[in-house]
Amino acid sequence: MILGAALAGLALLAAALSWFWTPFDVTQMAIADKLQGPTVVHWFGTDHFGRDILSMVMVGARTSIAVALVAVGIGMGIGVPLGLIAASHRGRWLDEVIMRGNDLIFAFPSLVSAILFAAVFGPSALNAIIAIGIFNIPVFARVTRAAALPIWTLDYIRAAEVAGKGTTLISLQHVLPNITNLLIVQGTIQFSLGILAEAGLSYVGLGAQPPTPSWGRMLAEAQTMVTLAPHVAIIPGLCIVLTVLGLNLLGDGLRDMLDPRLKAMR
Repeated sequence: MILGAALAGLALLAAALSWFWTPFDVTQMAIADKLQGPTVVHWFGTDHFGRDILSMVMVGARTSIAVALVAVGIGMGIGVPLGLIAASHRGRWLDEVIMRGNDLIFAFPSLVSAILFAAVFGPSALNAIIAIGIFNIPVFARVTRAAALPIWTLDYIRAAEVAGKGTTLISLQHVLPNITNLLIVQGTIQFSLGILAEAGLSYVGLGAQPPTPSWGRMLAEAQTMVTLAPHVAIIPGLCIVLTVLGLNLLGDGLRDMLDPRLKAMR
């Protein structure tokens, strides 16, 4: 967990710092300095336009993290209430409508949704956020429903019903607090998947558009120069791998720390 937190924290720090400072302007081109390897001036080297890769990686971290974070927020903000409603109406028509709607959304992965949005509205970071966010909704709805169903069978829930509390109040006061730990872990996992999805969408040109740097588009632009200047592709690729690895390790650590059953095993 410590390694995961360190890797994720490093990416977050780079993204936050890029709002105030980067070594060079990411729009500044210096063709005479193109495809330089790591030097004292350019720690990560330069790309085919002579732009500083370290600066682009920092701003790219901001782009990827912002897209993934907002997309996860959309998924949680809509999916968790839907999952709570489905669990409180378990076995009834509303439960079936919600879950079958989730199955329908699952038929359109984030890449397919982004292609549809791009065809109608044009490619952009906003459309990537919407596409990834929509795909996250059924994920959180299913996790929330699955975690909430066993709680609805417990005695204190029966007591709350006898006391006259409605399903909404019970869901908010008794069910949601007991599944928050699981939702935090799932949110961490979806965050890492969101970064991968954003990189994939940017790689095919459906994410953030130039001149805004993006890890995925940096990889796409570097694929024809791998043999000539491998650092141009290796560095953004490593950023994606290490950030996703860090978030996954952090999610596993949070699961181990927050799950009382695993605590008892330790």
